[in-house]
Amino acid sequence: MLTDLPNVLTLSRIAAIPLLVGLVALHDARADLAACLVFAAAAITDYFDGHLARTRRQTSDLGRMLDPIADKLLVGAALMMLAGEGRLSRFGLYPAVIIMLREILVSGLREYLAGIRVGLPVTRLAKWKTGFQMGALGTLLGGDGTARLIGLGFLPVSAIGEAMLGIAAALTLLTGWDYLTAGLHHAAAPPPPPPGRAGVPPATPQGS
Repeated sequence: MLTDLPNVLTLSRIAAIPLLVGLVALHDARADLAACLVFAAAAITDYFDGHLARTRRQTSDLGRMLDPIADKLLVGAALMMLAGEGRLSRFGLYPAVIIMLREILVSGLREYLAGIRVGLPVTRLAKWKTGFQMGALGTLLGGDGTARLIGLGFLPVSAIGEAMLGIAAALTLLTGWDYLTAGLHHAAAPPPPPPGRAGVPPATPQGS
């Protein structure tokens, strides 16, 4: 149900997106700090909603549908705001494109495989990718202005964030290739035999 705590946490990630977009659009160091904190809180719910769903035995089809959607909406909104507001250098723009394309690819694969009742499990490498990706986006949303605001102006925060985004993009290529080959393997597999009684071959048509 929507009122189950895991689903509420998932929906909170979607609800955080308008607030995140509005804060980034203000072009203020304090707003950037708030955007970083909002994104970090939303990213943390990605762990807790799954953990709570398993421990409370509140897993559901609704939750499995909403969770990846919320993740992709949050990441997509953050990337588009960073790119649109000129907060990414030319170096940082290419990893952003790779990450966006991978998200679309995996969404398409999951939709196809769901139609043939095949799951696409999350690998450990994909979890590392998510960690670097979320850390990079939170760092970039804060930016150098936030670093100066909290007395860390000597740190090249934006450069660190873009370096992390580059690592996330490299992991994105690896995990995207793994998912693509898994999808192609299932797509090329022969169709299952028609249902019938176990151990009884289908009847041969008369006259053949």
